[in-house]
Amino acid sequence: MTFQYVALDDAMKRGGLRMVVVGQVPSPWGEAAKGILHIKGIEWVAVRLTYDSEALKEWAGQRSGPVAIYENERPRDGWAEILRLAERLAPAPSLLPSEPAERALVFGIAHEICGEAGLGWSRRLQLVHAGLQNAGGFPEPVAKYLGRKYGYSPEAGAASGRRVAALLGMLAARLKAQRAAGSRYYVGDAVTAVDVYSATIAAMFGPLPPDQCAMQHATRAAFETRDAQTEAALDPILFEHRDMMYAAHLELPLSL
Repeated sequence: MTFQYVALDDAMKRGGLRMVVVGQVPSPWGEAAKGILHIKGIEWVAVRLTYDSEALKEWAGQRSGPVAIYENERPRDGWAEILRLAERLAPAPSLLPSEPAERALVFGIAHEICGEAGLGWSRRLQLVHAGLQNAGGFPEPVAKYLGRKYGYSPEAGAASGRRVAALLGMLAARLKAQRAAGSRYYVGDAVTAVDVYSATIAAMFGPLPPDQCAMQHATRAAFETRDAQTEAALDPILFEHRDMMYAAHLELPLSL
């Protein structure tokens, strides 16, 4: 493991890079941030998110994760902000192409995975909706909490499955086109941030096995909820890409 967990007081006294992460859950956004820092060889320490800590909320500016805090700079919580910070701290190896069109493509696909109304966001609403309909997904107390936090409505929940299926189809088609062109990556011939985001978002559809990802049974069961539409959209190439990324670029087992 290339990072360690420390107490909040310790983290606040340190310099360098600290990051608040959600504990006991393979949060795609947090695991992606960890993966980016691992690929770049950036030293950092982790603080597990505690929802009842006022000191943590004041330091990080919110009750969420991941939140990256470098030296005395402002906290950064957005996926793109954390990526740009990592690129600044360790320009090589870069996870953003130097060619402008490819760089724009990376940011565009990454937004469709990580951004508002993207795959992670829509999948979360899908699992909230399932939980509130007693059809798997998140347990009802978790579903209600996440629903309030992320703007759930019955209409948004009902529409989330179509959005999830469309985005899964887009990602699978991109990987197949790249494979036909001789590349195992989403953009160009080298690993980019999109590959990291795609690998970690796969946990929301099928977590890594327990020996690689020890997590709460209820959360694993929620993430494994897949209706017929989602099941049909989950092309095997998405999990093949995930497995390649963990074998070649990311750390196992996960440290949650």
